[in-house]
Amino acid sequence: MKQRFRVGGMSCAACSAHVEKSVSAVPGVSGVQVNLLAGSMAVEYDENACDAQTIIKAVESGGYTAAVDDGRQTSAPAQSPQADEALKEMKTRIIVSAIFMLVLMYFSMGEMVGLPLPSYAAGMDGMFNLALTELLLTLPIVIINRKYYINGFKTLLHRAPTMDALIAVGSGAALVYGIYALIQIALAPTPEAAHSFMHDLYFESAGMILTLVTLGKFFEARAKRKTGEAIAALMDLRPQTAEVIRGGQTMQLPIEQVQVGDLVIVRGGQSVPVDGEITEGSAYLDESAITGESMPVEKHVGDTVIGATVSKSGYVVMKALRVGDDTTLSQIIRLVEEAGASKAPIAKLADKVAGVFVPVVMGIALVTAIIWLLVGETPSFALTRAISVLVISCPCALGLATPVAIMVGTGVGAKNGVLFQSAEALENLHNVNAVIMDKTGTVTEGRPVVTDVKSFGVESGDLLSLALSLESRSDHPLADAIVRYAREKNAQERSVTDFEMIEGQGIRATVDGVPCFAGNRRMLLANGLALSGSMQKLGDEFAAAGKTPLFFAANRQIVGIFAVADVLKPTSKAAVEALRSMHIDVTLLTGDNQKTAQSIASELGVTDVIAEVLPQDKERIVREKQGKGRKVAMIGDGINDAPALARADVGIAIGAGTDVAISSADVVLMKSDLMDAVDAIRLSRRTMRNIRQNLFWAFFYNCIGIPIAAGLLWVPFGIKLSPMIGAAAMSLSSVCVVSNALRLRFFSATPRKTAGTPAVLPVSGEKPLTAHKKEENVMEKTIKVEGMMCQHCVAHVKKALEGAAAGCDVAVDLDAGKAVVSGKTLPEDAVLTAAVTEAGYKVVDIK
Repeated sequence: MKQRFRVGGMSCAACSAHVEKSVSAVPGVSGVQVNLLAGSMAVEYDENACDAQTIIKAVESGGYTAAVDDGRQTSAPAQSPQADEALKEMKTRIIVSAIFMLVLMYFSMGEMVGLPLPSYAAGMDGMFNLALTELLLTLPIVIINRKYYINGFKTLLHRAPTMDALIAVGSGAALVYGIYALIQIALAPTPEAAHSFMHDLYFESAGMILTLVTLGKFFEARAKRKTGEAIAALMDLRPQTAEVIRGGQTMQLPIEQVQVGDLVIVRGGQSVPVDGEITEGSAYLDESAITGESMPVEKHVGDTVIGATVSKSGYVVMKALRVGDDTTLSQIIRLVEEAGASKAPIAKLADKVAGVFVPVVMGIALVTAIIWLLVGETPSFALTRAISVLVISCPCALGLATPVAIMVGTGVGAKNGVLFQSAEALENLHNVNAVIMDKTGTVTEGRPVVTDVKSFGVESGDLLSLALSLESRSDHPLADAIVRYAREKNAQERSVTDFEMIEGQGIRATVDGVPCFAGNRRMLLANGLALSGSMQKLGDEFAAAGKTPLFFAANRQIVGIFAVADVLKPTSKAAVEALRSMHIDVTLLTGDNQKTAQSIASELGVTDVIAEVLPQDKERIVREKQGKGRKVAMIGDGINDAPALARADVGIAIGAGTDVAISSADVVLMKSDLMDAVDAIRLSRRTMRNIRQNLFWAFFYNCIGIPIAAGLLWVPFGIKLSPMIGAAAMSLSSVCVVSNALRLRFFSATPRKTAGTPAVLPVSGEKPLTAHKKEENVMEKTIKVEGMMCQHCVAHVKKALEGAAAGCDVAVDLDAGKAVVSGKTLPEDAVLTAAVTEAGYKVVDIK
């Protein structure tokens, strides 16, 4: 089984490496992942061989604390009350240490800058008093920062030294040697002999090391708080209570008490507490927190709703289907946490280095002291060099280089609707140089839509009314597309009798007493209707473009053609262009026929097209690409593409909302937008670049700092590094690494450049329905309107303008945020403005 634990007492990468080593040694444990930032550990073990208590004892035997994670944490680790308390305690330690440190520096170095000392500590007679004063000022700093000594020497006893061990040994050596010098001053036979030991007082070094390290850890902890902001923001979305109907009574319950099957009321302005299905009412829901879509979505009876989305208006009663840890939001939070806790291959390398780093540094410090003693330097000089080596070394920077960047990267991804299942997926994605994408539902909408309409001998409104009347009674997917289109154009439904569906051909019925037909060419031929040359040509053009032509006839005359197709998503073409600009080969994979596939590929600008592929063949194609040395990302819907997604180096599932929980892909795109795949790759590359920068800085810093601290520059240049400077540099290195990782928070999604509306193919001498008709002496006014959010808003604005401009044509464009009023005579601007304002919207400009 897999169990999560909370681990306390870890302060650096060596700590996490030791915990991992201790638990891995427990019989029955098959896998351990320790997250230094989150203070957590995930363990896979055989329940028959060991249990949670055995694992906890293994952690405690290493000098740390552990407890089973019960999943009740209500905030991200870095934002938890414990983290706040730790920051507060650290701040207190800094203030106290700084106060005593300032006074200590006055006594130890005041005379060097011309400051007078108190009479009792001045001159040759005051040497012992001065040394004793320095010791007494150092002790409060040592006592308030005693945790470094407790943790450091404990890890030394367990033969697993950590960062705290370096601090404890370094500052402890300075303190002990200072006490030794104090005793020698007290026992010295002459003032001259006592004065020779005054230079061996390292109390200020001991105090300064502890103060600067604590200050660095405070800034580091405060910076690390920001790494968990994405998780914290997700957790904050969860409402605390729900209005539930039980036994006919309405009651407010804590969110934890809502059960599957409960009826939950959601009013305008409230958050949806759990995942469920609407049983009564309707509402506009803001799903941006989950899917990233900015526009509210209209929901009716039978529609599913996602917990943590917000009702902007309306009233619904919903049936709870997923509660607690099963909700979409909880699963997203768990995905982000697990991705941040998991280790990328590059992180495992850093952990191995960090695990042996502290013992190696302690060995270097010892060798440094011995060498300087052998070449004739004083014990004081040799000890100073050894202490400098200990305190300048920074396994913290090395250990933080990867996990901080991964946590920030996965959090930023979640904020932008891209969920990485693991850190390994985040790393692997940056190497991808070939993308295979499924067609239906990935680059296309996944449902048919009307792309072209052409009428013959009838008004456009009459054709749409006829199409709506016939197709609204059919359950065919193509019929659904025509019905949606007709209703968007405000077509009116007529009386229909004798309705009949004919398999493989279409439908026939009587509309307002007139016999009518709708269907394919076989339908026309079966009823003795012939296509004219222009109609035949138009139908062929539609078919050649991968569209399905549907013909409509009334009273044995063909009156129109609708072209229906699964069209490209608005951002698909731009996404393909972006992938190619990143030097990534793109392959379109589909089970459709070659003609349709080629048509879509041409629109996308893709040259590599594989059509008429069965689901089981997709995995083979991915394998073949990999066999040619390509790093392949497969983008699909996560269901019929599952084998290919699993085979690919990185599987990217296009899926929204509730699909996240069951997706087996490495990366999930919440918004079902292909451009998010581009952003996922960009984010992966940016994160890996950030990690490499961090690792370079950590290694470079230590490679340069340790030799200088050991005294490399002393013989040629007379330059030596003070332990105090070493402590400051060590603290600064950790802060630099964390701050560099936090730059990832400024990653922004690629601006969306959507494709234009599909053009209607015109026929010679005839105008398509979508063409704007302009007659002579017809004037028009364009009104810029603010506040329109949906098609209901469009209807309100249109109705208001039609009332103010009787006899004029009114067209309202939601995307452009404008309305066009056209006619031979137009109302004054003030009249139009008043009508729109009264409807609840704002007029920005009229032209």
